[in-house]
Amino acid sequence: MTGAIAPLDDFSVWARSNLLVIILLVLGALLLTRLADWARGRIMTRIDARSAESDALVRSEAAKHRHVVAQVATWGALAIVYTVTAVLVVQNLGIPTAGLVAPAALISAGLGFGLQRFVQDIGAGFFITGERQYGFGDVVKINVTGVSEPAFGTVEEVTLRVTRIRSVSGEVIIMPNGQITQVTNLSRDWARAVIDIPVPAAVDVGHATYVLEQVGKEAYSDERLRKMMLDQPSVMGVERMDVDTFSLRMVARTLPGMQFDVGREIRALVAAAFRSEGIIVSAEVDAGRPTSDEAP
Repeated sequence: MTGAIAPLDDFSVWARSNLLVIILLVLGALLLTRLADWARGRIMTRIDARSAESDALVRSEAAKHRHVVAQVATWGALAIVYTVTAVLVVQNLGIPTAGLVAPAALISAGLGFGLQRFVQDIGAGFFITGERQYGFGDVVKINVTGVSEPAFGTVEEVTLRVTRIRSVSGEVIIMPNGQITQVTNLSRDWARAVIDIPVPAAVDVGHATYVLEQVGKEAYSDERLRKMMLDQPSVMGVERMDVDTFSLRMVARTLPGMQFDVGREIRALVAAAFRSEGIIVSAEVDAGRPTSDEAP
């Protein structure tokens, strides 16, 4: 009779001690997860508030980097919490950790080949974060191994393993950091709007250049546009010549990420100026064709 009750007594003692500890460990890990997410949200909110106070149009490079560091630090802290929790749970289950060393070594060796890419992603994530290659809110063009077309969009999240960007059409693109071969940051420190304007060959080059110079002065005198630009737009001269047209290029240095908005505004001003001067651009000419420095 006593032998039948002993196992129940043993389980009752184990439940009041080890099982309770396991439950507390799991609950603690869940609470730390919520705390880490809350802390990251508060940090990012404060970063955004400071960035908005200093510059309402564009984040500073330091703010972008702080966003990335906050995300990576949260991810790393949670990985440590989950690892420690798993080890403590195994110990409280009564499984000797010393006896797991040899099987763990064999399993890790077997999984090493499968986890090689995972480790590569983590290492690349450290370099991306440490070297400040790009940050939250940057407009980037990223080449990925095995993909012919680069991914273009705005960085929404950077962790040690993956980078997530949102394209101009709203699509979310997620890519492993270890598969990134080249990064073109279009919003680092400053950007440049490049506008190629097709002009009929019958129009005098000097006259067309003068009209574009006046457009540059008009754009820079506009308070709204001036906040986006670092200096007055300039006319570089003839960029290309075809049979019926020649192309004049205008450039403007802008705040990071503002080159697309500035380019569209300048095109609208050029169209209005040409119309008032009687310069008619053929409808067959793609006047709005973006250059390599502009968004598609």
